[in-house]
Amino acid sequence: MKHYAVVTAAMLAATGGANAGGVERSAQSVAILFEPGRYVELSFGHFAPDVGGTVGGGAVSSGDMAPSFNSWSLGYKMDIGERLDFAMVLDQPIGADVDYPTGAAPYPLFGSTAKLTSSAITALMRYSFENNVSVYGGLRYQTVHGEVGLTGGYTMETNHDSELGYVVGLAWEKPEIAARVALTYNSAITHSLESVEAGFPPAGFDTEIPQSVNLEFQTGIAKDMLLFGSIRWVDWSEFVIDPPNYPFPIPLVSYPEDRITYNLGIGRRFNETWSGAVTLGYEPSDGELTGNLGPTDGFRSIGLAATYTRDNLKITGGVRYVELGDATTNIVSASFTDNSGVGVGVRIGYSF
Repeated sequence: MKHYAVVTAAMLAATGGANAGGVERSAQSVAILFEPGRYVELSFGHFAPDVGGTVGGGAVSSGDMAPSFNSWSLGYKMDIGERLDFAMVLDQPIGADVDYPTGAAPYPLFGSTAKLTSSAITALMRYSFENNVSVYGGLRYQTVHGEVGLTGGYTMETNHDSELGYVVGLAWEKPEIAARVALTYNSAITHSLESVEAGFPPAGFDTEIPQSVNLEFQTGIAKDMLLFGSIRWVDWSEFVIDPPNYPFPIPLVSYPEDRITYNLGIGRRFNETWSGAVTLGYEPSDGELTGNLGPTDGFRSIGLAATYTRDNLKITGGVRYVELGDATTNIVSASFTDNSGVGVGVRIGYSF
């Protein structure tokens, strides 16, 4: 049953860009804390979205405004005595890459670009009690940076700002049936950004990377079969990017509602070497107007993964198809429909 934790994690790595809020690139899983002994893992993901919309009743197209992107994460876990575990994770919690083609004129936002990048290092400790219950927590050090250039000449770029947040959680396990439930709270992190906007003196504004709650679970349901999944709530209504000299009466980026994302899967071990999994993902749409830098509303997805195990080495590959929810944008009232994306990911884990 131990193989399935890696299958689940690799499927999440393959879904980058299709998570809550449209800017989330890490589900902030704590699964690494439950790996036995000393363990290291490296993950890579690639997501290729196809996102376009129209104005004027379909007469003018935006072209594909969402470039492909890559993501990565690195994790290390070790035991400290019989009851204490330590883990460290490097990842990219949020990100965005927007590029409206210049050849899409007269679409109102032709040539507009935006990029949001981040990195984080999270240090976690877990203490296990005798009754299969454990508690864990730690600190997250996060850095963000953003830049944007819009049709009409408005540009803005921020500094690289770094701030601290924290993580706390509670877990229950029943190893005989490979059962585990982990509930994790990730605190909000407020960044005080310095910005340079075209034609204006340097200024500043605050942006909150919102708090979130993860419920991760798994249990054996038959011999060599595992049911697993997650429910994730993110307080995206608190995420606002509103530079002081932005020329419109609404923020550059904001989300009217919080988001809940659901993932459910079944894994099966075929033999001592191979195991596989299938997953389904769902995030409900809220029906509200969206921003022009993230013109989708919810998603549905299906994914497949396989894990190869040899001695202490585990290699997992996954692929996921994502159907992105239809949306209507603010300001230009563009209609974005029938959009989708494909994600692939690989995770290499080694125990020693």
